Amino acid sequence: MRGHLGVRLAQVIPTLLLVSMMVFGLQQLMPGDPALVLAGEERDPAVLEQIRAELKLDQPLVLQYLHWIGNVVQGDLGFSWRIREPVTNLVATKLPVTLQLAAMAFAIAVVIGVPLGVLSAVKKNSFWDYLANGMGLAGLSTPNFWLGIMLILLISVKLGWLPPSGYVPLAEDWRQSLATTIMPAFVLGTGIAAVFMRHTRSAMLTALEQDYVRTARAKGLSEFIVVARHALRNALVPVVTLGALELGTLLSGAVLTEQVFSIPGFGKLIVDAVFNRDYPVVQGVVLVTATVYILLNLAADVLYVLINPRMRGA
Repeated sequence: MRGHLGVRLAQVIPTLLLVSMMVFGLQQLMPGDPALVLAGEERDPAVLEQIRAELKLDQPLVLQYLHWIGNVVQGDLGFSWRIREPVTNLVATKLPVTLQLAAMAFAIAVVIGVPLGVLSAVKKNSFWDYLANGMGLAGLSTPNFWLGIMLILLISVKLGWLPPSGYVPLAEDWRQSLATTIMPAFVLGTGIAAVFMRHTRSAMLTALEQDYVRTARAKGLSEFIVVARHALRNALVPVVTLGALELGTLLSGAVLTEQVFSIPGFGKLIVDAVFNRDYPVVQGVVLVTATVYILLNLAADVLYVLINPRMRGA
């Protein structure tokens, strides 16, 4: 176990270094000149040259990268070219918003998706199986932006139960914060719940056919104990992997959902940065997102061992 985690930890730095190279290099292929965007209507060649020199855009690409990665190692992600604010501050402001939204959406997905998957597998080819599969198909097929608009019309406009948009920080007013994020979290969570349901069902069907499940039933254990303690525990291993990937996707920003509900998270931040050629913000957000992905996969490795004792000797 320690050896496996040691190998994974040793892969973190090379992976992040490769990601930083790809992000820095690929964004240079984006059309347009950042100096022209920053200059606005001013097209004086002297002004453009001054902007390029200030931002080190007149240097070779390799030197630009080395300068940037050297600052990143020291904890400096640079300054936003557009609003002249440290990227670290922007990330620190937007990340808690996305973390809250992602955590709520993930919790909704797990609470809905995993029980439905277990029920569908245990009641295979029954009414409950068909109902769970129908709900999963609906969750996968429904566009997030459409569901968000429909919820706003029903819950906010017609019933007046929740605010239609906006965001209130948890530290400011936790009740209002939950009220402004529950609908977007539900929109994001239903789609992931459908994925959880399908994978949990498939894993449970495989687990229920294994010899150790037959042995547990032969010993006279109750069906609940057989399903919950023996089958589900082993079936959760692939679901944990899926959960780490889906949570990472949520943290990278759900752009359409954030736009519909006016949530100032990572999605809106990176979209604005791309449109304004604000390279330091794009680089910083992508690097932070990649780091979160890697940490989530490390957490998944630890959960494997906690769920499946047979892996503790690996």
